[in-house]
Amino acid sequence: MSVCRHLDASATRKSAKDSAQPGSIGQTVAVAFSGGRDSTALLCATARSASALGVRVVALHVHHGLSAHADAWLAHCEQFAAKLAVGFAFRRLTTAPSKGESVEAWARDARYRALTEMALELDASLVLLGHHAQDQAETFLLQALRGAGVRGLAAMPRKVRADHLEWARPWLTCSPAAIETYVSELQLTHIDDDSNLLRRYARNRLRLDVLPVLEEAFPAFEAQLGQASRWMAQAADLLAEVALADLASICQDDGFVLARWLELSHARRSNALRAWLEHQTGQSVASNLTERLMRELQQGDAGSWQVGDGVVLHRYRGQLRLQRNLGELEQFGGQVVQIPIGQLLEIGVVRLPMWGGQLHARPVDQAGVSRTRLSRLSAHTRQGGEQFQAGPNRPARSLKKAFQSAAVPHWARLAPLFFDDAQLVYVPGLGIDARALAEPACEQFALEWHPDVVSKVV
Repeated sequence: MSVCRHLDASATRKSAKDSAQPGSIGQTVAVAFSGGRDSTALLCATARSASALGVRVVALHVHHGLSAHADAWLAHCEQFAAKLAVGFAFRRLTTAPSKGESVEAWARDARYRALTEMALELDASLVLLGHHAQDQAETFLLQALRGAGVRGLAAMPRKVRADHLEWARPWLTCSPAAIETYVSELQLTHIDDDSNLLRRYARNRLRLDVLPVLEEAFPAFEAQLGQASRWMAQAADLLAEVALADLASICQDDGFVLARWLELSHARRSNALRAWLEHQTGQSVASNLTERLMRELQQGDAGSWQVGDGVVLHRYRGQLRLQRNLGELEQFGGQVVQIPIGQLLEIGVVRLPMWGGQLHARPVDQAGVSRTRLSRLSAHTRQGGEQFQAGPNRPARSLKKAFQSAAVPHWARLAPLFFDDAQLVYVPGLGIDARALAEPACEQFALEWHPDVVSKVV
């Protein structure tokens, strides 16, 4: 029973030790439980060792709706959890993969969303996943075959914090043979998913056709590829540290200064640019986009690039900035939205989704807008013909000329204009119209427009 003792101990003790409140009385540990061999063994091992740690265990099952056996699997999992005297929760997925979307990718993303929801609802602090050494080797090979960089080749982390939860894979260096022995010795019943034999899925083709040949030629391939992934994880962490140090000097206010970026070596430029884009957009950046930007950012003075879902990168006067794509606003005019004065005064900010930004208000002693005028404020789409007065003793000029004089780029001119009836009050990029300024002794407020997606010092 040495394998059982080893896996029982490694299932929960090490993971609980790494969690935010290790082994605290009343702590809830969740186990992602498909009913397959690996998650069955992990749930059993966790339940067997949980009492000594003073933790509660709950099994989380996701009903994907992809198999005719899915209802039977749900029933089996609920019964198995009851036998172990652990909690049980499940989710039925109500969505489906869109046309052309990978079923594997859809199922993975939907599964993690469902697991996150259940774990948070049950106040779990730690979620255990049953991935083992072969899973890690498969992930490494799949990422390599896709041309991934060091972060991709780092494969699956043993532990990570995401969505207010600790996620851990306590058996990531454990062989599937050891898990099979554990299941056999304890005579655990589990599900055999017939979809694991379908070769239309890349991971299945790798597991069924490639790994047996690889194991025959290199018996220790799982451990060796696991070690390679750990080296890659270290390399990825180092690249992140280098990018952080470089961006501290490259980023200024809300812009990415190209002159400073160009002082770096080619490799560090690529690393810093990718890190900045990923940090700002929250999306991974395709390698072909990074390569294109590396070429084109050294040419010309202005330009725009689509860098993610609804996000555009702009180059203007030697700096890069990110903004939600507002190009569709140029197709129509006349849109008016009344500003909720109560929210603006109480919270200091009003979100305007149509324009992809927020209007902020704060009390000031001078050069602001009166409370009375603020109460009548409305946001308008630019229609043409508007005029802006930059100062009390200056003539009103067309917005086009005012924007040009203030060097406001074209893409930043799509923000809303703010009016009090027919009087223009505030223009993002230009400020408050002189004709709308409050009297000196009057209670007044400064206005600021903040786009949703803007550059920040990392």
